[in-house]
Amino acid sequence: MRKAAALLGVLLLTLTGCAGAGALGTGDRTLVVAIVANPQMKDAIELSGEFEKANPGVSLKFVSLPENQARAKITASTATEGGEFDVVMISNYEAPQWAANGWLENLGPHIAANPSYDADDFIPSIKESLSHNGSLYAVPFYGESSFLAYRKDLFEQAGITMPAKPTWTQIAEYAAKLDDKAKGIAGICLRGKPGWGESLAPFTTVANTFGAQWFDKNWNAKLTSPEFKAAAEFYVNLVRNHGEVGASSVGFSECGTRYTQGQAAMWYDATVMAGTNEDPSASKVVGKSGYAPAPVEKTQSSGWLYTWALAIPKVAKHKDIAFKFMSWMTDKAYVQRVAKEFGDWNRVPPGVRKSTYDIPEYREAAKAYAQPTLDGIADADQRKAMVNPVPYPGIQFVGIPEFQDLGTRVSQQLSAAIAGQITVDEALEQSQEYAQTVGKSYQEVQ
Repeated sequence: MRKAAALLGVLLLTLTGCAGAGALGTGDRTLVVAIVANPQMKDAIELSGEFEKANPGVSLKFVSLPENQARAKITASTATEGGEFDVVMISNYEAPQWAANGWLENLGPHIAANPSYDADDFIPSIKESLSHNGSLYAVPFYGESSFLAYRKDLFEQAGITMPAKPTWTQIAEYAAKLDDKAKGIAGICLRGKPGWGESLAPFTTVANTFGAQWFDKNWNAKLTSPEFKAAAEFYVNLVRNHGEVGASSVGFSECGTRYTQGQAAMWYDATVMAGTNEDPSASKVVGKSGYAPAPVEKTQSSGWLYTWALAIPKVAKHKDIAFKFMSWMTDKAYVQRVAKEFGDWNRVPPGVRKSTYDIPEYREAAKAYAQPTLDGIADADQRKAMVNPVPYPGIQFVGIPEFQDLGTRVSQQLSAAIAGQITVDEALEQSQEYAQTVGKSYQEVQ
């Protein structure tokens, strides 16, 4: 009952964004696919004609939206059994929760019927993050941790050597030295755009390694604790003083544009960024970047674990063909299609299949970041990323249904502080009130 009430609260906020997704297409064999508008997903859409050609009578209709909008549409449609979508793109935040709620198709039987798909080839931690009671409920398209990209040429010019395992204190010092407003180069790019999956992702990893918690073991909200305050002040001050212009409206995509156009000396974000950084068709800094582990303060590691994945809503009408499409987009051969079509192994979706890292051409193209990506995913362990135990799963998110609403509200406060509209103290005091309401609902059922 508590989870249902929490979900209802989320849906009241997201349903208004769900109108117009459209019903199933004109024929029985039209698949409607809700997808996030990230670069690798755009490549998949561009290649999708190949799937249609190989499956006569099947047509694909994509609903491609920015992350925040996509989450709202997909959550509302799946939770209310709206039936608009045959395939949805979700993450390891949603998959276990939605599987437990009975909203998703168990993919186990589909995988068993297609042994050549080889689900055992998935990186174990990524596979486990999408499972419930031992069965996969979503198949990963790409997987990631987080790390720090930095311009080796700018570091060399400034006489700075990146440590093998940098701290956030060191990164702030480097950002100050490398910040060059006259040349339009920010010391660092960090997300400031509101959204629980936008600015809250990198910020929460900073909070974790500073010793902060969203909730303690008894579900007491801790957003005004000294540790949380120290992390928030650090993040806000760093991005305000040495970050990108207009940081309060900058997310993953915007930081990607700025870094690849030579407008930032460092960028802390998802490891998947590396493919864009090294793409000669889109980047001006190809070959100029080094990749360091996610910075730490009080912990062994701080990188997150995340995967964008494909799932089938329980009420979908075309489950067999939906899985066929999902397997086309996530099988071993897909990386070969991407490399052949675009002539660039850096555009291959990373962090999912072990076999991808055995391909000589990929190892050569991704030599600057392949191992750092795998290391980040391997090190992404909640027990390593946090100083004190917490009652919730997740590293860069709090793995409870209420976090879609709570995280977004807190991110709005953080963004307002970055924009200079309110102080960090004011942002945290308001955020604490939001978190206390959520915490109390959990305390009542303990």
